[in-house]
Amino acid sequence: MPERAKHAERDPFDVPRWLRRYGLMAWLLIGIVIVVAMVVFATTRIQAVFIAVFLALVITSVLYPVVSALARVMPRALATAVAMLGSLAVVAGILTYVISSVAGQWEDLADQFGQGIDDIFEFLETGPLPVHFTQAEIYDWINGLVAEAQEYVSQNAGTLAGQVLSNAGAVALIFTVLALSIFVTVFFLLRGGDMWRWFINQLPARSRESVHRAASSGWYTFAGYARGTVIIATADGALAFILLAIVGVPLAAPLAVLVFIGAFIPLIGAPAAMVIAAVVALAAGGIVDALVVTIGIALIGQIEGHLLQPLVMGRQVSLHPVVVALGVTAGTFLAGLLGAIIAIPLLAVVWAVYSALHVPDPPVEGELPDPRGIAEGVQRRRQRHNESADAAATEDSASVGGVRG
Repeated sequence: MPERAKHAERDPFDVPRWLRRYGLMAWLLIGIVIVVAMVVFATTRIQAVFIAVFLALVITSVLYPVVSALARVMPRALATAVAMLGSLAVVAGILTYVISSVAGQWEDLADQFGQGIDDIFEFLETGPLPVHFTQAEIYDWINGLVAEAQEYVSQNAGTLAGQVLSNAGAVALIFTVLALSIFVTVFFLLRGGDMWRWFINQLPARSRESVHRAASSGWYTFAGYARGTVIIATADGALAFILLAIVGVPLAAPLAVLVFIGAFIPLIGAPAAMVIAAVVALAAGGIVDALVVTIGIALIGQIEGHLLQPLVMGRQVSLHPVVVALGVTAGTFLAGLLGAIIAIPLLAVVWAVYSALHVPDPPVEGELPDPRGIAEGVQRRRQRHNESADAAATEDSASVGGVRG
């Protein structure tokens, strides 16, 4: 009777316990993936709003310490206005300086580019390269590309016109996003604490502390990343400007601004902008200037990686370089340039929130077991199991033969 009752209580499908456990975990993982996919899909439908809020958070993280410092000696509304107008004045001054420098150096730049291109042609024709190109062959190749471009334009005039109109709409969308981000930034700086307190009060009392702890950790990480990126980008732009000015590369200020903008794209942004600066140095000053700029670019990269990143970022963004590379690549494939920019701060925030909510077990101490020893032990256990099974089968056969005899 007890044995029969035991069999009656068993699962009719006889599913092993480990399979039920990991099956439940798999379903939970599938649910999490579905929720994340829905969030990503909803974000793509309101991408302009997401970009505006992201920019507002970046600007808020940079200006919030300034506003807090000014609020000690003046009303917070006035401090917010001073910080916003001051930052806009700095951006406008940089753009004015860049435009004026381009306009003032345009004639000299054209002459230097012409001489630099002649030097490049001469190097390709008579230089130490194993393959030589004559100037006529290069001109024929360029003329062929121009002819192909003209033919493409003539055959796709309607499509190109539609793209121009769509780009005009994109310009209007950019200004809309900037206006919305500035509007949201003003309220974040002015009443951000009150807005967060209102949100916390809408949650159940048992969840408020954990949500506030996780959000505080995420905001600290995001703000540290944003401020650190701005500081590092400014340092990269300043060092690039000094290098290009010493070498005598034209358009040093616009190229430095390009390096500053590129620094916001992890891993690839600043190096790509500096490669463009090296190409300009090659065309305007020759191979020697290009080599000097290239060596200077490598030195700036070393300063950023070994001095600025540890000093400015510290432990606020503790992501392994492999995670950074994979995150930037995945973000680029998912959302293009925008994905490459926002991938690392999002990963850093997610990890900070997880670390705030998760209590880790004690770490493993000492050396880990040797993989080779583990594999050999598994093979020995399998061999002993097979030998035992063969011995049991032999005994069963012998016993059956004895009974028959």
